[in-house]
Amino acid sequence: MPEIIALLVGGLALVGVAVAGLYLWPVGRRGLRVAPARPLDFDTATRAAAAIIAAEAADPDVRPESHSRLLSHGSRTGRAVLLLHGYTLAPEQYEGLAEEFFDSGYNVWVPRAPQHGTVDRRAHHRVEAGELTAYAAQGWAVAAALGDEVGVVGISGGAVLAAWLAQVPGNVVRHLLLLSPFFGPNPRQAPAYAVKPLIVLYGRRVLRDRVTSRGYSLAAVTQYLTIARTLPNPPRRTDLRTAAVAISPLDGVVDLRAAVDVPRRIADANAVPLRVCTLPAALGVEHNTLNLGADGDEWRRRYVALYEGEPTPTNNTPTRQ
Repeated sequence: MPEIIALLVGGLALVGVAVAGLYLWPVGRRGLRVAPARPLDFDTATRAAAAIIAAEAADPDVRPESHSRLLSHGSRTGRAVLLLHGYTLAPEQYEGLAEEFFDSGYNVWVPRAPQHGTVDRRAHHRVEAGELTAYAAQGWAVAAALGDEVGVVGISGGAVLAAWLAQVPGNVVRHLLLLSPFFGPNPRQAPAYAVKPLIVLYGRRVLRDRVTSRGYSLAAVTQYLTIARTLPNPPRRTDLRTAAVAISPLDGVVDLRAAVDVPRRIADANAVPLRVCTLPAALGVEHNTLNLGADGDEWRRRYVALYEGEPTPTNNTPTRQ
């Protein structure tokens, strides 16, 4: 990506008026303001989830391992959680953590994001901000009916959607855990002054799309950045009960300062402490903070504890039913 930024900035330097226009261009989109869905009951929500899973199973374009996943105890539980996967990935990214939440008594909903988990590995290049927020809102509508106290976990781009959900008026998000949140690119990849031009030129598809060495489409990643820019400032008070973030110092994708500052403002608005977990560099984990290798079980327990507001993981893990 650095070579793309250099080309972009160099070109903009030749047209000062165009630069001013790009910085003044609004990045918010009216379609991102999704009204909260009408509350569902447990049976309706589980039927809706089953219908989504069945439709994906019947669709040859969706990879079998990437179907949406519902882990249900068969009735409404005291706690439920919505898990939102990252850009370019799919629900299987949460396989271990979903099981950890389920074994701790949660009903768990892991929906597949639009244009993700398909046999066409480039389909995610076409994703749009409006369909991402609609997907997140629909995911919340199901999850909110699965338990009495409901929260959201998101990773990378999914963490942007989780923060967005936690700030939608009418949503009752009690717990928020953000893993490697992508509120901005790592400054080594794109300096702060280049982010808005990127959003306008690639997010609005003014320029032809570029794909980075990681396989990231600039047109797609700027959809997530567009959503991040629509978060209310100052944040709304929504009666959030816990807020936490986990990051890796080896993450070369996200802006690590923004990864903490944005959820801290949300936590402060709700008068709750923000718990920040920085993974040890010795783990060798980079951007995907769910890719934990041999230490995965321990860290997944710690993530559940962070989500619940506990300083350390508990050892009280119910037997799966």
